[in-house]
Amino acid sequence: MTITYLDLAPDQRAGLDGLPFDGNHLVSGPPGSGKSVLAAQRAIMLALTGTPAVLLTYSNLLRQSLAGTVHALGPADRSIRVMTAHGWLADWYGAKPPRTGNGWYDWDALFNRAADPASTTAPTLVVDEGQDLPPEFYLLCRMLEARTTVFADECQRLTDTNSTLGEIARNLGRCTQQGLDGNHRNTEQIASFAAHFHTGANVPVLPGRQGPAPRLHRFHERGVVDLLILLAEQQPRKTIGVIAGSKHTQFSLLTSIQNRASRLKPQLYTSESKGRLYRNLDLGRPGIVIVHRASAKGLGFDTVVIPDAHRDAATDPTSATLRMSYYVMATRARQELHLGYEGESEPPLLAHVNRGDLQRG
Repeated sequence: MTITYLDLAPDQRAGLDGLPFDGNHLVSGPPGSGKSVLAAQRAIMLALTGTPAVLLTYSNLLRQSLAGTVHALGPADRSIRVMTAHGWLADWYGAKPPRTGNGWYDWDALFNRAADPASTTAPTLVVDEGQDLPPEFYLLCRMLEARTTVFADECQRLTDTNSTLGEIARNLGRCTQQGLDGNHRNTEQIASFAAHFHTGANVPVLPGRQGPAPRLHRFHERGVVDLLILLAEQQPRKTIGVIAGSKHTQFSLLTSIQNRASRLKPQLYTSESKGRLYRNLDLGRPGIVIVHRASAKGLGFDTVVIPDAHRDAATDPTSATLRMSYYVMATRARQELHLGYEGESEPPLLAHVNRGDLQRG
């Protein structure tokens, strides 16, 4: 089997090559440090040992993105499965596992299944955005004696049942820990803006790549759609990620763009879709992609538009959850970042950001 490497920085390549094949490993890093790409590369390297590997995510949209990366890199024998954690757990359990009220399965039932001597052989797992999986998941990995590599950043937790880095390492048992440095996605201007919402102890070092400062727009009734059409027409080869705070906003924008500029062929993703429509996207195609805030983790777009900051105007601007949400959304942008609101006043969370980091108008 031959490995094809994407364009990795020397420190990324060294960190990846330095991970032993055996044992459990926790790799942490800030947005843009390349965790998702390295997770895909890690799964491929583990498959070289002759044991099929499973690459896991919490988000189905991130699963689609990583599946495209794995397909592009190889291997041709398809010895790597890319799945959501929910999907893998159901597949491993062998029947429909009982659920609890928080959206996960009944962990006691899964633990009992893992304790069965007839349980399946130890799996080889790679987890991307591992902070979004609950601590019980890593206890299960330990019970299964899984060979587990986790890529995570606890400053990007967006689920109610998440894990800290300490919980991940403790529940896996013996576990090496490695940190990633650097930001290979954002410009200095985007990273500087995002730093206003960082909730951890150490703000990541700013990247050196330059670009325009993020811009805050006060939108009139059709202003968001005007901006999206303008960006799509000016940047026909770019991806434009629209990260909305509600499903209503998602479909309202989709309908307006389709009515006014159907040639742009916007895409929309919602995890609540029961069929293929609005569930499976072509993430390799340029153009507008409309996603919910809950699905943005791990993704990257050339341009990001956050159209509805006004929905957060009544939320305490010191809220760690709100700040973490904006930190995640802002760091999805590779080149340009636009934020918008409706009403007379800027949302309090953004009003305090200086004009050097956030241009107005």
